[in-house]
Amino acid sequence: LGLWYSVTVAARRSQATMSLTDVVPPGVVTGDDLVKLLDHARANGYAIPAVNCTSSSTINACLEAAKKYNSPVMIQVSNGGGAFMVGKAIKDPNAAAAGSVALAMHVRSVAKYYGIPVVLHSDHCAKKLLPWFDGMLKADEEFYAKYGEPLFSSHMLDLSEEPDEENIAICAEYFKRMAPMKIWLEMEIGITGGEEDGVNNEDVDPEKLYTSPEQVYAVYDALSKIGDMFSIAAAFGNVHGVYKPGNVTLQPERLGKHQAYAKEKLGTDEEKPIFLVMHGGSGSTDEEIATAVKNGVIKMNIDTDTQWAYWDGVRAFEAEKHDYLQGQIGNPTGADKPNKKCYDPRVWLRAAEESMVVRCGASIEKLSAKDTYPAKVPEPGTLPTYNFQPANPVTAAAAQGMSAIKGAMHKVGL
Repeated sequence: LGLWYSVTVAARRSQATMSLTDVVPPGVVTGDDLVKLLDHARANGYAIPAVNCTSSSTINACLEAAKKYNSPVMIQVSNGGGAFMVGKAIKDPNAAAAGSVALAMHVRSVAKYYGIPVVLHSDHCAKKLLPWFDGMLKADEEFYAKYGEPLFSSHMLDLSEEPDEENIAICAEYFKRMAPMKIWLEMEIGITGGEEDGVNNEDVDPEKLYTSPEQVYAVYDALSKIGDMFSIAAAFGNVHGVYKPGNVTLQPERLGKHQAYAKEKLGTDEEKPIFLVMHGGSGSTDEEIATAVKNGVIKMNIDTDTQWAYWDGVRAFEAEKHDYLQGQIGNPTGADKPNKKCYDPRVWLRAAEESMVVRCGASIEKLSAKDTYPAKVPEPGTLPTYNFQPANPVTAAAAQGMSAIKGAMHKVGL
């Protein structure tokens, strides 16, 4: 088993130096393919933009940007985003989970048409939102039983408001449930300031905005006993939303100290042994982002800036077409002229999408992900309209058996 583990690590390092198109297929990536993707990002010094989406329109804009800029992309949904997706009129306690599943199914239906790797992720889940997390995991389990992979690629637990011991313990319990399906877990230790999606940390103690190397390693030590598919959002002064320069002190160099501490504790030659993620990316400087990526960040969340970009597209369209949007009939070209070509939602929503594509592209460039995956767009008409295929029973059983073996190896420290 020790030899098998060593060979596996060596193989992962070898794949990380190959072209990403030779390692990871286009479409939604999960399990081993997701590990290969994140290994490649860490080894080659780039990070993947993770954009919060609330509709098929915002999803399509992100996918279009990734295709245009030849980059992998992460589509993520928040609790509020899931509730919006299912419809604000629905007050069912499972609405957020149902909407998140609907969003995931849309991504799975269209992702391969864009020819780039797509990670399906759920964003911040505080303790009070665990029923939402449970609902998505239930969907993962049902999807896995039928198709041999989970519905989502990864999920995030944000229990940073709880004591560290409780935070880590709850994450570990959920990770045990996720590991057999090869679902990636992202967790947060230390608090991201500001407010997002109903979680308000605007008045938090400033010291809690900076995670210590000891805290980060405590997470690694606990979760690595269960599996290796996890990442850590370590706070380094991050704040959700946008802010004036100078109002927030980001210290991404702290992430390098976390890596150095873990390297020493583990006695490894791996310079960046921990997968790190960056929250509160909106408003950060190019230098801060580059430093974070240099120190092992493989994912950066983007929400506020893309929200503004989407709206700004509509704002600009309305300003340009204002005189054509005051009624169904009548405009500067004539009192009896129709305006349908201007007020049709497909027209002004497209303007929003085009603006969001540009902003997503800017993040792809800032994260050095541009041209890491030349889009492999399929030949027209070659993809099945319905591309969900049941898993081969033998293959699915073998996959479950391998997951059990790996779980046992981690338990004994291999």
